[in-house]
Amino acid sequence: MEDMIPAWIDGALSPVDKLEAHVKGLKHKAVSVFLFHDDNVLIQQRAPGKYHTPNMWANSCCTHPHWDEDPRECAERRLNEELGITGVQPVWVEQLEYRADVGGGLIEHEVVDLFVIHTDTLPQITLNPAEVQAIQWLSREALEKQIANTPEIFTPWLKIYMTKHASSVFGPA
Repeated sequence: MEDMIPAWIDGALSPVDKLEAHVKGLKHKAVSVFLFHDDNVLIQQRAPGKYHTPNMWANSCCTHPHWDEDPRECAERRLNEELGITGVQPVWVEQLEYRADVGGGLIEHEVVDLFVIHTDTLPQITLNPAEVQAIQWLSREALEKQIANTPEIFTPWLKIYMTKHASSVFGPA
């Protein structure tokens, strides 16, 4: 049941295969996390073996919750699975929805629980090479500049967060 994610079919949540949800563009649940240290946000470069958007830069971590999984628990699980990060407290910010073509005939139509984490000490990070190949800590300005200069290396959802939901991610300007 691990590859089954909560998706809406005929207005009701149902467990659906993750790949099927993306092929059909079904609206489904997701979780996104932005981890901050000082004024810098952690972004990750997705592993080359990912079935969509490989090698592209994304937010600190994101995933789909398992069926009946609490979004905060999902965020904590995925931080550990992707980055080896434990002991942090994701703070729920809002729920938002977006639809994006992620290439290869796949669509992300997500209802996202958005979490942020602010930490005073750099977390211990151990990359899972099946998920993440690299990380960067960037200021908001540096991230915005990189996206403006090389938009093709960033995931569609990170660009959506930065253009439409930056105040939720970074707080009011």
